[in-house]
Parts: sequence; C-alpha cells; structure tokens
Amino acid sequence: MNQVRTARERAGVTQAALRKALGWNQSRLANYESGLRNPGLSEARQIVAALNQLGVLCGLDDVFPPTKSAA
Repeated sequence: MNQVRTARERAGVTQAALRKALGWNQSRLANYESGLRNPGLSEARQIVAALNQLGVLCGLDDVFPPTKSAA
C-alpha cells in the first residue's frame, strides 16, 4: 500500500493542492491514494516531486515502500 495520503496529511497538504500541483483531476489522485489504482513508476515519481514542491520532504521509498517478498 502506498503512503501518499499519509505523507500529504502529515504535512498539512490538501488533496486539492496536490492535485493542482500534479495537474490531475481529483478522481485520479483519489484512486491512487485509496489504492483502487496503482501508479506506474512515472506517476509515482511525479507524486513524490509534487509532494516535495509542496514542502513534504520525502523520497520514492517513503511514499511507495518496497513490498516485502516471501522468502
């Protein structure tokens, strides 16, 4: 599960502000935040860059933690 919503809310950034910074519609961002859709690497990088622009100090692994594979 991604941490887009968690990172955004911790920093006090609204979904509207992030959506605007990305140039996306609200439903696209909401679908990624809720886990209904999974962003590709390009979209994930865009989200992290927009969060950083808005003052959220985070990296790709912070917002999209690597999944643990079964050994």
